[in-house]
Amino acid sequence: MKLVMFGPPGAGKGTQAKMLVEHYKIPQISTGDLFRENLSRQTSLGLKAKAYMDKGELVPDDVTIAMIKERIAQPDCKKGFILDGFPRTLPQAKELDKLMKIDKVVNVTSKDETIIKRLSSRWLCRKCGAIFGIDIPPKKKGICDKCGGELYQRDDDKPEAVKNRLKVYYENTHPLIEYYEKKKLLFTVDGEQPIDVVFEKIKMAIEK
Repeated sequence: MKLVMFGPPGAGKGTQAKMLVEHYKIPQISTGDLFRENLSRQTSLGLKAKAYMDKGELVPDDVTIAMIKERIAQPDCKKGFILDGFPRTLPQAKELDKLMKIDKVVNVTSKDETIIKRLSSRWLCRKCGAIFGIDIPPKKKGICDKCGGELYQRDDDKPEAVKNRLKVYYENTHPLIEYYEKKKLLFTVDGEQPIDVVFEKIKMAIEK
């Protein structure tokens, strides 16, 4: 089972991906994690990526694809995997097609105002990384329920930054939605519904 997860930041895509990982026992492959892992291990691909990142440039598609290719060759991907954060552009989607056949593309949507409200109220714990927000507020303002650590807000979760992230997402991703729709692989679900309802709908679409 080879899945691709789409969705604007804050639509609930990450939560659904974690639930799918748990349910199907397949790994979630995030390009961000791949970059960090290759950089920390100082692999040749990691060093190639670093050369671009240090200059503030985007890592070229061929380097990203090579990392994905290497990752999906590992034993835990035998039953399948969930690609998260890739592809982001049409050229990437076409390159991915050369590499493998995708079974389903899940597109989790949400209204912009909901996303801005949700992300700009998101706070993270500096010590344990726990996340708090509208749905799960901390019992004590600024203090983590789990470990008592200090809560902080990421710069890219501030309203203006969220609006910019959404703009970038729509510019890059809209052509992909059309691309996968034509291939009859796209399943779109409203991420504003209760988490369990969204999960059940995704599961039904995958197993159809």
